[in-house]
Amino acid sequence: MALCFLFCVPLHPHSENMHIAVAGNIGSGKSTLTRLLAKHYGWEPRFESVDSNPYLDDYYRDIHRWSFNMEVFFADHTIIQDRTIYEGVHVFMENNREMGNLSERDYETYMELFEQMMSVVKLPDLMIYLRATVPHLVSNIQKRGRDYEQTIQLEYLQNLNRRYDDFVFNKYQGRVITIEKDNLDFLNTPRDLAGIIDKIDATLFGLF
Repeated sequence: MALCFLFCVPLHPHSENMHIAVAGNIGSGKSTLTRLLAKHYGWEPRFESVDSNPYLDDYYRDIHRWSFNMEVFFADHTIIQDRTIYEGVHVFMENNREMGNLSERDYETYMELFEQMMSVVKLPDLMIYLRATVPHLVSNIQKRGRDYEQTIQLEYLQNLNRRYDDFVFNKYQGRVITIEKDNLDFLNTPRDLAGIIDKIDATLFGLF
């Protein structure tokens, strides 16, 4: 399948109505991979504009954010999503709580709402976790040159990395493909993207 991705879009008999998630820290390449995979498979990409506020101070004060995630779960076609509600809660919200940016009352309110939502939705069919070291994240953040990201502290990225690993490896109950990102350039190196596509095909469709 790897040799095909430059020339054709594979038709998979069971590729309808799935929810694919791309997870990873700031600067790990989530949006880029989401776009590439959406183009390859013909999936609909969905993006949340959370990177515009890396500290997410007011992220869960807006109920429309939650509505967006509910919409993804109930879509009637395959969606590939850049960052999910699970990360928002288990990574970013927990980190904000630890940093003192979130009161216990707000935390308990959000967790109650989250648990209610989880009672009516299912886990993504696949989560792709882009795992990267802090130096790699910093390099990518510097390359894309967004002014509001240049002041992100190393400790903040380290804390998020720690929470991402804990979330993916210890808490998340769904199916995950972990991609070690440091030595990959799937935007400019076809072989790197092909390797990820092969893993997705094998996991979702039993194709080798």
